[in-house]
Amino acid sequence: MDTQAPQRTGLVSRSAELAELARHRAQDAESQRRLTPDVVDRMLRTGFARHFVPAAQDGAEGTSEEFTEAVATVAEGCAATAWCASVASSLARMAACLPQEAHADIWGAGPDTFVVGSLFPIGRATPVAGGWRVSGSWAYISGVDYSDWAVVCAVVPRNGEPQGGPPPARLFALLRTEYVIKDTWTGSDMRGTGSNSLVADDVFVPESRSIDRQRLFDGQPAASSADCHTVPIQAVNGLSCAPIALGAARDALALWTGDTAERLGRGAGRPGVPGPARSTYEAVLTRSAADIDVATGCWSGPRASRTGAHGSRPRKRPATYATTRCRPSSW
Repeated sequence: MDTQAPQRTGLVSRSAELAELARHRAQDAESQRRLTPDVVDRMLRTGFARHFVPAAQDGAEGTSEEFTEAVATVAEGCAATAWCASVASSLARMAACLPQEAHADIWGAGPDTFVVGSLFPIGRATPVAGGWRVSGSWAYISGVDYSDWAVVCAVVPRNGEPQGGPPPARLFALLRTEYVIKDTWTGSDMRGTGSNSLVADDVFVPESRSIDRQRLFDGQPAASSADCHTVPIQAVNGLSCAPIALGAARDALALWTGDTAERLGRGAGRPGVPGPARSTYEAVLTRSAADIDVATGCWSGPRASRTGAHGSRPRKRPATYATTRCRPSSW
């Protein structure tokens, strides 16, 4: 059995430059309710879109470990950019579940195609000769304004299947010209993600650009045997969100530490000075740094020892725990 560690792609080191640019553009993204074009361009050139793209399409077929480290790095500069970078990687991983013909369609122009989408079975699809007619409106599609393709989920007829349980659903790949964008993203947080709605109206999708959603859940892609594609989606979904909280927590701690150092330099914490004692500042720093270290350890220690050579089958519990440790309430 091959036990060699997988070759890293350099995604983490390149992500530091993206984080710095995103930090400078964060306020613009917040006010415009979408990332700025130069940040999106740098995100794609950094390699997030291609990280899980099949090697046959010149993709990296990278590891979850490198992905989480890179997303956390970007989140230290801008959480909204990290979120969209995570989407670019994660939705490409989902698209890789589709048949080979779809791979050629989606990545025919290169592996840096920006794929967005949703796994929620909100749309409806009707079988027709050669494929499906798909309609629906999917909300919260982060990065959709800059997308090239979208993978969406729609309910399909049961075709004699038992009536109990949820209705069957399929994934469908839509070209950018096959859907419109509805400006619905007006939230007060993470405004820079540009999570608007995607609308498809009676779009014909060929059979080659569709697959049963359950195959994604079972880790049974139509045309790939790569580790990063055969892992069930439930095992890695948490990795798309948790490292964003981790990176944001690191940045928050760095800002707090700098501000606190200035306070202490001005005399805060000394006996007789109003406000918390120096020991209180030290306790907050220790607790916060320890929580972040524990969360970081959830990516490296447990996963490296329990997931196999390619680190592509991380356990769901560490991702959940890491996220809870990085919440502001735990500081």
